[in-house]
Amino acid sequence: MDEVKQLVTDIKNGIIKPIYFLMGEEPYYIDKISDFIEQNILSEEEKGFNQMVLYGRDVTIEDIVANAKRYPMMAERQVLIIKEAQDLSRTIEKLVDYASNPQLTTVLVVNYKYKKIDKRKALYKTIKKIGVVYESKKLYENQVGEWIRRVLSPKDYSITPKAAQMLVEFLGTDLSNINNELEKLQIILPKGSQITPELIEENIGINKDYNNFELRKAVGNKDVLKAQQIAKYFGDNPRSNPMVVTVSLLFNFFSQLLYYHGLNDKSSRSVASALRINPYFVNEYISAARNYPMKKVSQVISTLREFDVKSKGVGANAVPQGDLLKELLVRIMS
Repeated sequence: MDEVKQLVTDIKNGIIKPIYFLMGEEPYYIDKISDFIEQNILSEEEKGFNQMVLYGRDVTIEDIVANAKRYPMMAERQVLIIKEAQDLSRTIEKLVDYASNPQLTTVLVVNYKYKKIDKRKALYKTIKKIGVVYESKKLYENQVGEWIRRVLSPKDYSITPKAAQMLVEFLGTDLSNINNELEKLQIILPKGSQITPELIEENIGINKDYNNFELRKAVGNKDVLKAQQIAKYFGDNPRSNPMVVTVSLLFNFFSQLLYYHGLNDKSSRSVASALRINPYFVNEYISAARNYPMKKVSQVISTLREFDVKSKGVGANAVPQGDLLKELLVRIMS
């Protein structure tokens, strides 16, 4: 995120490179940088003749080079944006000849999503010398909550840890989807508002009481009644709550719990750092560790592996997912 801010600041200050190669698994920042360049380098009057968007599936490297070598008309620069450039992955290295001697009045922006070029090869090394190669890496699940807070803070909004966790569990690590939902909330909420689980339930449709976050908490506390209530809700709404996701999240939780048992320093700060979790959730792990000694945690992980296979239809084709989940919870909490 800091690298993106610096890149944007440089462009605002007139430090503009001839090539921006934007690559990586996370498309959110690739789109953000590309959109910023598209909207800000040329004036509206200049864009008509000097800004072009091409798509990788429709062009060749030769087409890109031919357009990049054009001179701008009545402007200092032209901007050429190649979207979905990953469709050119088989021939992308051929761009090295242009990168070795780029047209300095052209700003070439290559959006190479979900992939990255080989850093050992000539194209990467050549662009690094004269332009920008930005790699947009996928965030881990435990990093997304902090990302949400950093996105909201400059806009004068905040979010509770539980609300952030709900978004991550419901939407995964897709930053574009999360940002879209956050923008919807910002439209209806006044600046200075705090986004709460209630607001998310009301406006996004994620149930604040019956979700994987609450199930994990109930299991950790050995709250059998609450866990079975959530299991029944999941069984009644299987499309919104696929068991394979629930099993995966529980597996991650107990894997972290096993790691917790092995820590020498069990202070809140040390636990949060070691498990890469928000300090707000540390007490849940402390409580769960009391209920699940290390030997039991190992047994639970083995049980979760067994039910992960069953949740995918192996050896349990005729068993409804809701019943399978109830059986799993009994095995875990017994």
